Amino acid sequence: MREKIHCAVIGLGRLGWSHAEYFAGRIPGAHLLAVADVIEDRAVTFAQQYGVPIATTDIEKVLSHPEMDAAVIVTPTVTHASLIQAAIAANKAVFVEKPMTHSLEEAAAITRLVEATHAYCQIGFMRRFDPSYRAMREQIHNGAIGKPLYFKTLSRDPGCPPRSYLQESGRIFVDMSVHDFDMARFLMDEEIVEVTALGGIVHNEFLRSHDDIDQALTFVRFASGTLGDIENSRIAGYGYDTRAEVVGTTGTIQAGALTYHDIRMFNSRGSTSDLFPGFLERFADAYYLELVDFIDRLRRGLPPAVTVEDGYKALALAMAATQSYDEKRPVQVKW
Repeated sequence: MREKIHCAVIGLGRLGWSHAEYFAGRIPGAHLLAVADVIEDRAVTFAQQYGVPIATTDIEKVLSHPEMDAAVIVTPTVTHASLIQAAIAANKAVFVEKPMTHSLEEAAAITRLVEATHAYCQIGFMRRFDPSYRAMREQIHNGAIGKPLYFKTLSRDPGCPPRSYLQESGRIFVDMSVHDFDMARFLMDEEIVEVTALGGIVHNEFLRSHDDIDQALTFVRFASGTLGDIENSRIAGYGYDTRAEVVGTTGTIQAGALTYHDIRMFNSRGSTSDLFPGFLERFADAYYLELVDFIDRLRRGLPPAVTVEDGYKALALAMAATQSYDEKRPVQVKW
């Protein structure tokens, strides 16, 4: 087993900053050698605060560093393809946040590149590492609910992201539903072969200028005939909400939580709970565990837990849902 994996975090937005904090001292076997961001002051501030040797805007400098082993890409999705390709060309292992790209052609090209070069590339679908979802998958596979018959999941954001983000988000099915499509494959262990997507704007009228919506529902059909539905919302003003359920022949299993702390207060107005304010708080453990797994597998020479094929298939389903919504018809997905 390798003693240390020297890493660079590329992109220090809200999620990238959080990832870099993990790498700066909490992940066994990881050494954060560099941080990079388009805003130099942001990189310098982080490096000074956490004692990181290199802070730069120069991605080539990071990837060409002879001691660098792995690049953690947490930049806007439109930059993913070129950064993945550059990291692989520099013989670095790659961790890249979802979605892999906005383009199926680019995703397919990256998949072929990884296969041809035997490069290491893990896709950041953190929900696979969430303890509740992992326990749910194990129970399903152990036959706890009999044969799975129906899959149901929802992802609700407390509000819309800013316009600057929406311009590069790929629209709601690629930006949000992609997580749920990955969960469908992860929990049900089979492929979706048809999607029918519906939705609209029920609150945020400004989304029309971005050709986007704030409420979506996708009906899915699996290869075995099993069915399911995926709800995505940007109007959940009460907090961040993600849940999943699978109905089987002998039982039903659910996962997901609404409360940030396991505390409920009762008074004259009734009962109240402290809800999750956002995705970073809800999936803090999952983000940490997926990065621990990334480093652990690199140190032990094991393949990634979430592959480029997983990334490609989740994106293909999200793109099919977008097509279904735009064309107002079911779309077949052929693998």
